[in-house]
Amino acid sequence: MSILENKEQKFTSISNLGEFGLIDQITEDIKHYHKTTIKGVGDDAAVIKLGDLCQVISTDMLIEGVHFDLAYAPLKHLGYKAVIVNLSDICAMNVIPTQITVSIALSNRFPVEAVEELYAGVKLACKHYKIDLIGGDTTSSISGLMISVTAMGTSKEEDIVYRSGAKEKDLIVATGDLGGAYLGLQILEREKAVFMENKNMQPDLHGSEYVLERQLKPEARKDIVEMFKKMDLKPTSMIDISDGLSSELLHLSKTSDLGLQVYEEKIPVDPTVMTIAEEFSLNGVTCALNGGEDYELLFTISQKDYDKIKGNPNMTVIGYMSEKNAGANLITHDSKVMPLTAHGWNSLKKNDKD
Repeated sequence: MSILENKEQKFTSISNLGEFGLIDQITEDIKHYHKTTIKGVGDDAAVIKLGDLCQVISTDMLIEGVHFDLAYAPLKHLGYKAVIVNLSDICAMNVIPTQITVSIALSNRFPVEAVEELYAGVKLACKHYKIDLIGGDTTSSISGLMISVTAMGTSKEEDIVYRSGAKEKDLIVATGDLGGAYLGLQILEREKAVFMENKNMQPDLHGSEYVLERQLKPEARKDIVEMFKKMDLKPTSMIDISDGLSSELLHLSKTSDLGLQVYEEKIPVDPTVMTIAEEFSLNGVTCALNGGEDYELLFTISQKDYDKIKGNPNMTVIGYMSEKNAGANLITHDSKVMPLTAHGWNSLKKNDKD
């Protein structure tokens, strides 16, 4: 008898755990049987030892209706973004990505031309990042489009950076600016709702180009990894910002077994993001903390390495790692200490939207 057919058993809803809770539960007793497995679940990518080098591997899946809406996501942009999501994970390990595989499941509502458009985006990402597309799978679906990408890179073991390496008093650094992708999504959802009410209405996207690009065509920070090598800088820990800054900060805190203190006034938010956030009666910093899909990098460095990044427009120091008992906190503009909570993107929680 299938477990789902057992009427007497009480079941736990997956939405009660959420994505990260479910991952913790199903992976807590996983054992590795090969010495070549250096790192399994629990980081942005897995690490496998192969001779003198390590293979770094990450997989992500995008599901229609959960992660994207074809009402406003062009297929070419979607193909590009599906690759970027995975390349970002490899970059978060301080590794340059080199290969990908792409698997898709699609229903018969998609003509060949639509698939070609999707792969035009995949190929464009490969060309831009000098990535080899080396395989994948194609199958049918009865519930729309699904895309799964696996990205790979190779590195010396000593150059790889994990989420868990931060030390007390290390500086916390974020690349780029945050919150734009979330607001791009809000604009697209708003214009979709207007169109559904009146098919004759044209979308009002003027002045929103930056945040729309952040949502529809993000970029992976391969350039930052290349900068690290030129600077002779190795972060002590690192993660990509895909689920919102607050979630990623808490990951670093948990895996490094430390507290952290982040300053609201230091969080990098583009002026365009602040302006558009006000139009939606939102706070730009809140969008940065909880929005997700920015695909920037969050990392820590020793204080002795501060001079290497000082003045770099791509990097902003936003706080520091503290003793565990101090907790993970946000220091507000008016010097209030607020415990950080993870309100970022979580596809398995109730009432979440992409």
